[in-house]
Amino acid sequence: MAAVVTTQGSVLDLKTHLSAWLSRPQAGDFVQVTSHRKRIARIKAIRAEGPAATTPLQQALDAGIVSWNGQKPVLAAPVRLQGEGKLVSAIVLEDRG
Repeated sequence: MAAVVTTQGSVLDLKTHLSAWLSRPQAGDFVQVTSHRKRIARIKAIRAEGPAATTPLQQALDAGIVSWNGQKPVLAAPVRLQGEGKLVSAIVLEDRG
């Protein structure tokens, strides 16, 4: 699956090259339309009608609230806080038994 790319184009450029701009969402990109350098709209591809989303995550993906590039997330290394006592995560694990 290709990475989701967001490109920006002005209203004038969108009017002038409409078919080229509309081909980008078909390829999986998002297009943000700008007017006077302010974002005013986002164009994304419409998914084919299928079964209703069953999970909140799938609903958020379908609504465009979140996006996913198909890869595993890259997480930063955990930060170890300096100080006395146990880590909260260790306390939670002990509490769970």
